[in-house]
Parts: sequence; structure tokens; C-alpha cells
Amino acid sequence: MTSLFKIMIVEDDIKIRTLMTDILQKYGYAVVEVVDFLQVEKIFEQEAPQLVLLDLNLPYYDGFYYCRVFRRKTTVPIIIISARDEESSQVLSMELGADDYIVKPLNIQVLLAKIMAILRRGYGEYSGKPEAEKETLPIHLDDRNFSISHNGMVEELSKNEYKLLKKLMEKKDTIVSREELLEELWDDVHFVVDNTLTVNVTRVKSKLANLGFQDVIKVKRGVGYIFELGQTGGSRS
Repeated sequence: MTSLFKIMIVEDDIKIRTLMTDILQKYGYAVVEVVDFLQVEKIFEQEAPQLVLLDLNLPYYDGFYYCRVFRRKTTVPIIIISARDEESSQVLSMELGADDYIVKPLNIQVLLAKIMAILRRGYGEYSGKPEAEKETLPIHLDDRNFSISHNGMVEELSKNEYKLLKKLMEKKDTIVSREELLEELWDDVHFVVDNTLTVNVTRVKSKLANLGFQDVIKVKRGVGYIFELGQTGGSRS
């Protein structure tokens, strides 16, 4: 079975970790098991998983610590799996950036359902593949630190600039309406000044130009925007 997403398991109970690994691999996921708990951060950075299953009671540092660390680096989904059933632990986990919380003993069917739902939300409705696997463009869009890169050059993006470019790249060669982009960037479009979208598009175009991609975002007046890489994208003018 072809692997769809990479899931990192940070769990020191060998029996539970092995159970989760076997089940996830059976369902086609690539699994990274952490066995050296002094190397959790290093493994996370090297493997760049699409989702993390994180226990709270761990050697050296607890799950709350790693939740903070991961959230400083990336927006990757995090599911806490813990024997702690008190409300305070669940609330703190969510405040630190966890996406869900499952109380042990582990229900495998619940775990699988939550994983599928979170991946579907995070990487596109029924997409079947993570963004990194779908990407065929010479521009690399990194959701871990909101940046774009090409041939070793990197440009940092704001959160809205990242969301804007991601939407346009996902719909490459297709016109995306201003209304769709506004809804993607802001929950309540009624309070957004119309010029705000134009400003964000201009900033993204400038950063793309810095990487050598001139005029790859084009305005379709009265309709919206379109991302067209063309044959000359990436060359310096």
C-alpha cells in the first residue's frame, strides 16, 4: 500500500507505540517512531511529519514542552494521547496548540477517525496526499515556517501571505475569485477593506520576484487572480 502521510509517534510505552505503528502502517501511513527521547526535536526537524501523536508523560521533557516547541516551528497537526483524563490537562494542551486530545486506554477506531479528519482539514478535503507529495512546482512552499524557497534562496511570508499563495498554487492555471481569496484569508470578509487583498497580493508578487519568478500572479480584472508559472518562471530578468 502506498504511504499517504508521515506520522510521528512520541510515546514511551513500547506496547502502545508498537500497536499504533502496526495499525497506522496497515492503513498506509508512513510512521516515524521516537525511541531516543533526547533526540525528539532533532527527529521532528529531520523527518518533517504531517502529523504528530504525542504522549504527555515522557522521559526528560513532558508532552506540554514538546507541544510548545513544535508550535514555535510549525503548524503541523498534533494529537495528544494520554492517560491524564483531567480537564485541566486537556485545556492546557489545546491552549498550547494541540488539535485534539485522546484519553487512554486507546480506542484505535477513534484514533484513526480523528487522524483522517485532521489530515483532511489540514491538507485539503479528501486530497489523499500531503502538500509536499503533490508539489511539482520549482517553488517550495514550507508550511512549517511560512516561507517560500527556490535554488537555496528563501523568502519569509506572513500567515496571510502564505495562505494566499498556497491557495493560488493549489489552483495553478485557474482563476481564483477575489471573494474566494478573501474568505480563505479572513473569517469575516465584511470587515475587510477591499484594498487589503491587493496589498497582500502585491507583497507576495514582490517576494516571488526576489526568487526570480516575475509576474507569475496575474490580475484578471473584475474576476480575481491566476497563478501561471509559464516557461520562463524562475529566470532572472
